[in-house]
Amino acid sequence: MMEKSWLLAVSLFLQIIPREAAFGIGGGVGVGIGNAGGGVWIGGGIRSSPTPSPGSSVSNPNSAYAALQSWKSTITDDPLKVLDTWVGTDVCAYKGVFCADPQDDDPGSVVVGIDLNHANLQGTLVKEISALTDLSLLHLNSNRFSGTLPDTFKDLISLQELDLSNNHFSGPFPTVTLYIPNLMYLDLRFNSFSGPIPEDVFNKKLDAIFLNNNQFDSQIPQNLGNSPASVINLANNKLSGNIPASFGLMSSKVKEILFLNNQLTGCIPQGVGLFTEMQVLDVSFNSLMGHLPDTISCLNQIEVLNLAHNKLSGQVPELVCSLRSLVNLTVSYNFFSGFSQDCAKLFRNVGFDFSLNCIPGRDMQRPQPECSVIPGGGLSCLRIPSPQPLICGSLPQTLEAKISPSSP
Repeated sequence: MMEKSWLLAVSLFLQIIPREAAFGIGGGVGVGIGNAGGGVWIGGGIRSSPTPSPGSSVSNPNSAYAALQSWKSTITDDPLKVLDTWVGTDVCAYKGVFCADPQDDDPGSVVVGIDLNHANLQGTLVKEISALTDLSLLHLNSNRFSGTLPDTFKDLISLQELDLSNNHFSGPFPTVTLYIPNLMYLDLRFNSFSGPIPEDVFNKKLDAIFLNNNQFDSQIPQNLGNSPASVINLANNKLSGNIPASFGLMSSKVKEILFLNNQLTGCIPQGVGLFTEMQVLDVSFNSLMGHLPDTISCLNQIEVLNLAHNKLSGQVPELVCSLRSLVNLTVSYNFFSGFSQDCAKLFRNVGFDFSLNCIPGRDMQRPQPECSVIPGGGLSCLRIPSPQPLICGSLPQTLEAKISPSSP
């Protein structure tokens, strides 16, 4: 289910490759954007006639040949012999490379995509790749590339998708990605990038941000709420501090947010209720405290809500258990003291794990001594008074007025 909502990879391929070509090429099309695997694989030798990206400047075929040969020369291991096809000046015949005819009358084709997912190549990225100014997607999932990105990548003015997941890249966040003007999909998962996440990640018009399974530390930038992304995955890093208050001011179109397995503290912001199209929210394996905000009951599209392995307390709100789209609710390994009859009904309909809490009369709870002192008892979470019963439609104006800086 994770990241299921982001389908730009498929749509972009369908724009570039005519239907009759898609079924005549070995390899086919397959998408898997779950854990580390995924992406789209299409054999080389593809020519079609898409509309180039805005601002595209058609690259010289000789430049493409020089760029790809320069890159090939740095590959130190190619166990699947993928690059054996990278011979000769017809780069459109190279496996993993596909081309399109330019709009003008110039002869030849231009390289619009490179897809080497699961090729198990070992090597580095070279600055010459930036000569491919018509490149719309670069997919390098599941290889053994190391080092970091050349600064010249900012010249990839047509690039919309960059997938570097499941490689051996390291060093600080590759800030050059923030200067790629038309980038919409950024996937750095399963590498060894470290240090802070720069604020500009959330200022950029990215629709998908996958930074999970790295070594990023420090706090989540306070401008998180600026991001228009539909999917944000920061899981399995070393992020600390509170979830920013601006979390509640993000686009209501966000579908999935995953903060699991970090070192986050403090409260779940009241603004979580603004995400009326949210399908997956996972904040498990952190140190979040306090009561759940009743605004969670406004997540009408939520399917997976995972709050496990934190230090949350109080009652599991009745309205949360009544969410009509809920498929799985996990509140295990917290300090909740009870739940309503509506929550009990979840046993028959959906997954509901409430083990290892402090709920009297229920099996598989914490030993009583662990429940005598509730973590975060003195924590004061920002809870904005709202009408009772809660009117979800009135939340945006109320929350923005309270969370945004005061007007002079």
